[in-house]
Amino acid sequence: FWQHNEWLDVVIDDRLPTFNGRLVFLHSAEHNEFWSALLEKAYAKLNGSYEALKGGSTIEAMEDFTGGVGEMYEVKKAPDNFYEILEKALKRCSMVGCSIDTSSAAESEAKTSFGLIKGHAYSVTGIDEVNYWGLQVLLIRIRNPWGQVEWNGPWSDNSPEWRLVSPLEQKRLSQAALDDGEFWMKFEDFKVHFDKVEICNLTPDALEGNTAHKWEVTIHQGSWVRGSTAGGCRNFLETFWTNPQIKLHLTEKDDGQDDCTFIAALMQKDRRKLKKLGAEMLTIGYSIYESPGRDGHLGKDFFRYHPSKARSKTYINLREVSNRFKLPPGDYILVPTTFEPHQEADFCLRIFSEKKAITEDLDENVAIDLPEPPTPTPTPQETEEEKQFRALFEQISGKDMEISAEELEYVLNAVLKKTKNIKFKNLSLISCRNIISLMDTSGNGKLEFNEFKVFWEKMKKWINIFLQFDFDKSGSMSSYELRSALKAAGYQLNNYLLQLIVLRYSDEQFQIDFDDFLNCLIRLENASRVFQALSVKNKEFINLNIGE
Repeated sequence: FWQHNEWLDVVIDDRLPTFNGRLVFLHSAEHNEFWSALLEKAYAKLNGSYEALKGGSTIEAMEDFTGGVGEMYEVKKAPDNFYEILEKALKRCSMVGCSIDTSSAAESEAKTSFGLIKGHAYSVTGIDEVNYWGLQVLLIRIRNPWGQVEWNGPWSDNSPEWRLVSPLEQKRLSQAALDDGEFWMKFEDFKVHFDKVEICNLTPDALEGNTAHKWEVTIHQGSWVRGSTAGGCRNFLETFWTNPQIKLHLTEKDDGQDDCTFIAALMQKDRRKLKKLGAEMLTIGYSIYESPGRDGHLGKDFFRYHPSKARSKTYINLREVSNRFKLPPGDYILVPTTFEPHQEADFCLRIFSEKKAITEDLDENVAIDLPEPPTPTPTPQETEEEKQFRALFEQISGKDMEISAEELEYVLNAVLKKTKNIKFKNLSLISCRNIISLMDTSGNGKLEFNEFKVFWEKMKKWINIFLQFDFDKSGSMSSYELRSALKAAGYQLNNYLLQLIVLRYSDEQFQIDFDDFLNCLIRLENASRVFQALSVKNKEFINLNIGE
């Protein structure tokens, strides 16, 4: 079966659930035919249980059995070129199903006066036009999987219309008056009587090599992680920009058209399997924006001032949301999201296009921009602030002018309490140990006054950055703002590193207080300095021995 971009082998034995010697679930009228029940058992095993298969739409199974991508159309609201869409789909060997809605459970499988069955899955097997009284009439061929019970209106098997169609034309359309469940009807009548059409477009790897008209397909795997990349939909502007962003390059127009056609299908993974743990299908969707032409993750302001070019029809709690779009060639940014923020799931995004389209993750490359550490030089004139520090330092350290982590904790908390515009809890001893490990050039586990002065300059810069992103002045900042805050401090990180840092430093409310922010920056600077010291000419990687 196809699962999120890979074919999985499922191995089963041939024991099947029975009751009174008869198969309980899927079975054939022939009592010695078991392939369907064995296939069903494998599908149940893949999803965790027979119970997990209950409910859902035909399209899920069509996709899992073929690796295709589904599209759903409401016939009454279908686009003007619906006939062409169906014609193209059948040419590409896509699977096409159709059905009539029921208004109540009692109507399920009810037969209409035209011989059609409500709430029943029909398949579409052909589409063509025929010459009738000198006019071209659009026809569609439907099959009832029961193998009997057919449409009895115009163009049905024995209807008078066929008498005016040449035998040659009848042969070309394989028209035969058999009660085999298959029948032609006029496309206009089809639109009146049927309500839903489901198309499963097969991917190139599910088609045989000699089939013309193939889709190009690109696949993208990702995750929404609470606190860092689970930003919710555009209604939640403060966090929407933190969702994963995928860049889409549409380069070639469709044959004879000015636009590029593509289908974007966003699927949430493993929700049926997780059903027994209480996981429901999340409500998902996506928006597509025109790319501003610069690289890197787009920020909040971009989405505040730019409307989307296209988006999924609705946010819905289906396994997969897919839509067809026509856009002029160019670069676009697709933002897949859950409806509410802070909802976690893995997803798979597939782009099917008529011509080659290129996608790339708009994740940032890891880039560190650290100023060279200044060498402490004794300045002839000390500032007022430095004089105060020196006095405090002497008072605590004694003559050697060096302080331990415990003493640093006392100094910093004493100074920060006087800083009016920042509101936070005390700095912890562990933060002070980390500061010393970052600043201690002599390696004696203590901080000299000159080292402290260099650190204090850094500290002032970090306080300013923190205040800039502590929007409500509560003494903590949202973890979703961490990407921007770290960038301001010189650290450009990718989604994976951000997710790890948020898990490590934020609380349950996705807030980061100053002590944790400070620790995070010290850890990052320490790691970066070590990397810089050990990296040779090639700045991309380092070699370490076990001691290092």
